[in-house]
Amino acid sequence: MILNAAAYHFVPIADPEALAGQLHAWAGAGGLRGTSLVAGEGINLFLAGEESAVRAFFEQLRADPRFAAIRVKFSHSRRQPFARLKTKVKPEIISFRRDDASPLAKRAPAVAPATLAQWLRQGHDDRGKRVVLLDTRNRQEVEHGTFVGALTLPIDKFTDLPEAMEPHRDGLADATVVSFCTGGIRCEKAALWMQETGMDNVLQLEGGILGYFEQIGGQGYRGRCFVFDERVALDAELNPLVDAA
Repeated sequence: MILNAAAYHFVPIADPEALAGQLHAWAGAGGLRGTSLVAGEGINLFLAGEESAVRAFFEQLRADPRFAAIRVKFSHSRRQPFARLKTKVKPEIISFRRDDASPLAKRAPAVAPATLAQWLRQGHDDRGKRVVLLDTRNRQEVEHGTFVGALTLPIDKFTDLPEAMEPHRDGLADATVVSFCTGGIRCEKAALWMQETGMDNVLQLEGGILGYFEQIGGQGYRGRCFVFDERVALDAELNPLVDAA
């Protein structure tokens, strides 16, 4: 059985090239495959391999004070979903190209999966305001599944989101808006950008869809969650759509 791990962490990285080399060496020593992205703003990891090797990798990573608090989302598959190990240094660990959306400066408020589940059951937030779930993923991902009634945008890449959001701003003024994505990284930047550009009613879903599946299951969600590897998509029990032995 293969253990799959997805994690990201925003923290200043003074020497991305050096860190990338270290991550690649650790992962390679454990026989892991997947992708590690490193930038001046942090790291974004998608790794898979034998369970002991994956857990050893993250033990080494957490020994670095910069990553002691990194949250990792785990799932299992029968086969290795990555063809090889890749490590890249990028300008951003998720490309958004907005100077007013840096999680190094501040973080938008978040809502825990259990709290969102309660809001969905009762039909409003704790103050009685309607809740609008905002899907920050692209149309290919949305086709595999999303939260029931979510606002989805006709975008092909994350950098298209700001323009696509403009027609909806006024209509969302009376709502509590919860942005969500696969694992949390895009909705974190999106929520921060929306707050910085005048929307003070926006939260991010802590841990994204995968964190919600992990803690709550499929309540309020229809379909699967697309992932960027050979598993294609995961259901609410984190089982792969494609998982041939």
